[in-house]
Amino acid sequence: MKKDWWIASSVGALAVVVGVAGAGVYVNEQVNGLNRPPAYTVAAPEPILEPARAEAAPDFTGLSSQLREAASDPRLGRFSGQIRDTSTGEIIWSQNPDRAVRPASATKILTAAAALYDLGWDDTITTDIVSGEAPGTVVIKAAGDVTLSQEQIDELATQLDGQEVDTVLVDTSIWSDKTFAPGWERIDIDAGYVAPIEPVMIEGGRIGGSHGDLPRTHTPALDVAKSLAERIGATTTGEGTAPQEALVLATTESDSLEKRLRRMMEESDNVMAEAIGREIAQKHGVDTDAASSAQLTMDILREHGFDLDGVSIVDNSGLSFDNLITPKLLDDILHAAATEEQLRPLLNTLPIAGGNGTLVDRYGQLGGAGWVRAKTGTLTETSALAGTVTSESNRVFTFAFVSNESNILDARVAMDEMATVLREF
Repeated sequence: MKKDWWIASSVGALAVVVGVAGAGVYVNEQVNGLNRPPAYTVAAPEPILEPARAEAAPDFTGLSSQLREAASDPRLGRFSGQIRDTSTGEIIWSQNPDRAVRPASATKILTAAAALYDLGWDDTITTDIVSGEAPGTVVIKAAGDVTLSQEQIDELATQLDGQEVDTVLVDTSIWSDKTFAPGWERIDIDAGYVAPIEPVMIEGGRIGGSHGDLPRTHTPALDVAKSLAERIGATTTGEGTAPQEALVLATTESDSLEKRLRRMMEESDNVMAEAIGREIAQKHGVDTDAASSAQLTMDILREHGFDLDGVSIVDNSGLSFDNLITPKLLDDILHAAATEEQLRPLLNTLPIAGGNGTLVDRYGQLGGAGWVRAKTGTLTETSALAGTVTSESNRVFTFAFVSNESNILDARVAMDEMATVLREF
């Protein structure tokens, strides 16, 4: 199985009030000199408010005991994880946190962090339609936007009004022609989990809709050319190369990276994850195949101080069974997102328990509903849950749970219950 199934947290600010008292001084200047009587004295006022003091960290002994018991649940199979208090940085529970395990779509946490560090939350992608070499030909200059909508295709067609066009070509040379990674399964295209990773697509290559695990096309870039051709009455489509310094006839822009990451994380969109990984690789002049872009993701995280010992990923989506990630790394990234400005947008991309995305149908009556925000992960005998939760005592925790060699549905419930233990602290 590959389909992923969605904290509200708050941060309080403390104010310190400082009272200031002054004194008056009388100065009498005379012709023969200065006469300085003693300064008036004023008694210091009683403080209106005591200066605020940092709250002492609570005793986590009882909570840690509850977590150890929850982690021993046989439904969790081969279980690893780590939990941290964001205020103090204290690790309050861990179990084999340095063990590299199969993470499934929790891999996307690494992809999102690398993208925020390297591209910035406001990054966008521009797709141009340029004039071709032959008369009556236009070329779609693919730039990495796999989220084009039908409305954007309509807009591009409108911009081409007045142009006599009989041929629409698409230039995909910006990315590698290795569009499908080793270890992925072609059957997953029709199942809706992935498409050939090409640098321009309509709605991630979905057929018949814009969201969810709908069947995907096997020819996503060519489909964009066909869709545009239908709107402008062109009769010929195909692949081609845009001329150097070609005249730009029409253009459209993607959503910001922050919005694209939110969609990637909430829906666990594998195509989006792979596209963002390749966008980073293209920026650095690195090969844009799955393995090379995944290696760059690891390199960027390592440059920002994360410990990647034992970690190995071969794609940015988590589709491959060959990916190995430690729960410690997942939790370290989430803790950084809770404490660093640059990664802060990552927290807003996480699905809400019982509310949206891949967590919309989970938690039910559990106390974690509405308070847990986490990225899910699902592959055969693999379940992952990594995110944040605000406790009833207003502590904010980050956590990473990964279950291998387990029944998926049973492991999900056990992990949801464990996250709820944090909420009820």
